[in-house]
Amino acid sequence: MQQTSPKSAEAQAGDHVTLIDHATGRQFDLPVLEGTDGPKVIDIRRLYRDTGYFTYDPGFTSTASCDSRLTFIDGEVGILRHHGYSIEDLAANARFVEVCYLLLHGELPNKKELDEFDHHITYHTMLHEQLNYFYRGFRRDAHPMAIMVAVVGALSAFYHDSTDITDPYQRMVATHRLIAKMPTIAAMAYKYSVGQPFVYPRNDLDYAENFLRMTFAVPCEEYVVKPAVARAMNRILVLHADHEQNASTATVRIAGSSAANPFACVAAGIASLWGPAHGGANEAVLNMLMQIGSKDRISEFIKRAKDKNDPFRLMGFGHRVYKNYDPRAAVLRESCHEVLNDLGVADEPLLDLAMELERIAREDEYFVERKLFPNVDFYSGITLKAMGFPTSMFTVLFALARSVGWVAQWKEMIEDPDQRIGRPRQLYLGETARTYVPLSERG
Repeated sequence: MQQTSPKSAEAQAGDHVTLIDHATGRQFDLPVLEGTDGPKVIDIRRLYRDTGYFTYDPGFTSTASCDSRLTFIDGEVGILRHHGYSIEDLAANARFVEVCYLLLHGELPNKKELDEFDHHITYHTMLHEQLNYFYRGFRRDAHPMAIMVAVVGALSAFYHDSTDITDPYQRMVATHRLIAKMPTIAAMAYKYSVGQPFVYPRNDLDYAENFLRMTFAVPCEEYVVKPAVARAMNRILVLHADHEQNASTATVRIAGSSAANPFACVAAGIASLWGPAHGGANEAVLNMLMQIGSKDRISEFIKRAKDKNDPFRLMGFGHRVYKNYDPRAAVLRESCHEVLNDLGVADEPLLDLAMELERIAREDEYFVERKLFPNVDFYSGITLKAMGFPTSMFTVLFALARSVGWVAQWKEMIEDPDQRIGRPRQLYLGETARTYVPLSERG
């Protein structure tokens, strides 16, 4: 069959699957669509209309909720590509703003395009000054992710000129603002949590450098960004930029399908990302390593992980999509060593413990049979800890990086002429129709 772009994919003559209703003997032909890569899909859009049946797919593990040109994942062999470019290639060579441009426009920018895009992002990094007072309404011990959800959601109250989603120019401005302001919002959330004054952005620094300075600089002395840390920060941002239709991205799309403004949609994505099964997993990995404590206790915890009656789980192993080694984990594993060496902490006990745990798990038949390979969260927590970030900031950094994926997915959805409001159905298991009984007659 000739391949077509996902947007124009059509069922070819005779390319269908047949559904047989054994209760009535009726047969229904369902079209099969083929994208440019990945598995074919059965088009069930008319299933309920033609048959009276819904499909049942908890967690949407076998359901394509949209078509997209942005990101392709083949979990069986460990492939992640953005508009055709492998994540390994992008992480090794691209600046994060290049990846942002790629996700938004579908092509890598030339020099002129990158300079112009970089300028738009750089000169949107400042926050409205009144937002500074918004932070003061939180308790000092508020989790930075709680602050992120609230502040990003509040952006629509300050930037009314970019909330009309029907206006392409306003969509572009909102997209640039979200990408540009997320580092400032994230850094301010950290500063507030540790009681330090906010540090304003500087236009002469690149994206990663500017974020590091806003996070770690203090007014009483000059802050110099270490090149190794800036490279690692850039790589972490690139690795987390987009990951197809995960829980937080699906949340952004569903929120956006109701025509909500983009700031509200991204705030919804941040809330979804906060969960320990999603963006909070790297923090959970670090906590697990500290719980294990030393190499001589690994076998004890491996045994516990295999015990169905023990609530302990090995965090950072396995992935909902990848049934092979997560390609982002391979890149971050190398980057983790580079950062620790450059910062003079090559003997980091947690890294040694993590490497030994990975070695044992990858040789253990239990994990091999279940294809439980290390994922990106396994090494990101160690890297971020070495860079000076507290565990409470790990998910914030994930949100910072993923913001570009969220706005790119939101933009693609809004510009899709076939876009409809998200409305999943259900398999109802409650009571059937009952008659109201007056209070006086109830026993």
